[in-house]
Amino acid sequence: MPMLDVDGISLYYSVKGNGVPIVFIHPPVLTSVNFQYQLKELSEEFKVITFDIRGHGRSQYSRLPVTYPLIIEDIKHLLDHLEIKKAIICGYSTGGSIVLEYLLTCGDRALGGIVIGGMSEVRDKYLKQKISLGISLANKDAVPILALSISWSNSNTGKLFNEMFNDALKGDARNIEQYYHYSLHYNCTHQLEKINMPILLVYGKKDKPLHHYAYLLHEKLPYTELKFIEHTKHQVPTKAANDLNESIKRFIHTRNV
Repeated sequence: MPMLDVDGISLYYSVKGNGVPIVFIHPPVLTSVNFQYQLKELSEEFKVITFDIRGHGRSQYSRLPVTYPLIIEDIKHLLDHLEIKKAIICGYSTGGSIVLEYLLTCGDRALGGIVIGGMSEVRDKYLKQKISLGISLANKDAVPILALSISWSNSNTGKLFNEMFNDALKGDARNIEQYYHYSLHYNCTHQLEKINMPILLVYGKKDKPLHHYAYLLHEKLPYTELKFIEHTKHQVPTKAANDLNESIKRFIHTRNV
């Protein structure tokens, strides 16, 4: 099991394939297991890199609060360890916000970005309530409830559910709460025009509450491609894996990144 030591914290990661490197970032509670369909298929053409954020899955608990800047520093340490200068940064849900922050703060280490069901801020009641519930449950040390609900909604087979659930159960409630909390209050909307890199935006056509964020990013980011995947809600990486993977392939090939 590959582990990277970052300032005394062991981070779990995986690398598969060769070619253009793509780093995948998961949302709170979930782990790198969420991207197993991307790891399997995209690694035939690209170097696919996944990792568990501190306090999630097989990565150790972090005494430092889990914030977007800390996660980004860990990604940079991982890229340095793998001797990769630049990569495409891809994030799902709140992981998409980390993509935006990464491109804003260290764009020199990026080839471009992919945002899957992501946002530059949390401004609507639905999403605020959803994240606030996650914070509340994490504060009550109810990680098993979070793990069960989120793993169930993101899995499409019993085998995948078991893998997601068992990994999610390993998460530390303190770090999960910190990740949720930072996500709730993050806002980079006013800086989006500064990102001069190609970005692919992917959303489920049936994920109506997130469409506002899709159009907001498409309008304010200078170089974007917006893709809606039919018959799909929020759980794009697992429930629309083929469509997502094909979109990522086309994006990389046509943008020459």
